[in-house]
Amino acid sequence: FVTAVSALAIALSYESPCPAAMPEAIDGDSMRAVMQRCYGAPSVLAVERIAKPVPASGEILIKVHAAGVNPFEWHMTTGKPCLLRLFKGLGAPDHPRTGSDFAGIVESVGAGVTRFKAGDEVFGGKGGALAEYVVAREDADIVLKPAGMTFEQAAAIPIAAVTALQALRDHGRIVAGQKVLINGASGGVGTYAVQIAKSYGAEVTGVCSTRNVELVRSLGADHVIDYTQEDFTEGTERYDLIFDTAGNHGLLKLRGALKPKGVLVGIGGSKRDPWIGPLWGMAKRKIVAAFIDQTLASFIANVTTAELEFLANLAREGKLRTAIDRRYSLEETGAALEYIGSRRARGKVVVTLD
Repeated sequence: FVTAVSALAIALSYESPCPAAMPEAIDGDSMRAVMQRCYGAPSVLAVERIAKPVPASGEILIKVHAAGVNPFEWHMTTGKPCLLRLFKGLGAPDHPRTGSDFAGIVESVGAGVTRFKAGDEVFGGKGGALAEYVVAREDADIVLKPAGMTFEQAAAIPIAAVTALQALRDHGRIVAGQKVLINGASGGVGTYAVQIAKSYGAEVTGVCSTRNVELVRSLGADHVIDYTQEDFTEGTERYDLIFDTAGNHGLLKLRGALKPKGVLVGIGGSKRDPWIGPLWGMAKRKIVAAFIDQTLASFIANVTTAELEFLANLAREGKLRTAIDRRYSLEETGAALEYIGSRRARGKVVVTLD
């Protein structure tokens, strides 16, 4: 057993050297795309010129105007926690394209496509989104962009806002009148969570640093706690639902801020553990939940068309907006992920191709 575990650890931790980019033989039009040829710091990402895709039957070709970046891409680029490499590829990524969230305009459609037409402004999730073009199936997780949103604002939505929605609605079972606390309210997920919780009629408390107090308040939070001045886990207030996106408090302290039948939904965790990282926090919540009356939930968000439609409608109703912190060019994607990895982003970080 020890030998097997050791062998697995070696396989998971091994990182192939980064190869020099080999110019792709292109027969036809080309495009720029961010490529990941190895694991490492975000600086390993490089923009290469590859063949521009052509939509087949049932597919749509989208010209990307903006792409959102998330901790998800940071984890995929660094290959940490190492356990992720079982799915991404041992030694080096099996597939070099990267990115997921995007917004753009349908340029052309393949035979048989009826859901979209050329000229439609759309947003959604598709692997390889950090590129000038993406091609996707007609039934992919892509929806029409709200007219009132820019491409940058829409591109930031999928992973972050769906995570917030599923945390509060599906796992937190939020209802009107509840006292809800968002820990990490100024981050990419947190800024959406504050607004979604308000749309459900909750009394929302946001926790953030001093520089972000006004941002969180502007998103609709009823109360804002500056964690540099006050520790909400040591106060007397008890909450029906805590959504922890920061992972900077122990489980016992978080439970102490919950009502006896309250719900804690957590997605935060340590990035410094090179093996299982945030997965350890998920495991702890799962184990402890079996022995207490409070509900402790962890999950991995699943972006779906239905969720994107729900969020797009919230945006159309004026109940959801994107707070953008920084914008980067496609060639600066590595720097964008470095900033994400610093955990100092306030709101969303986007890559713009306009």
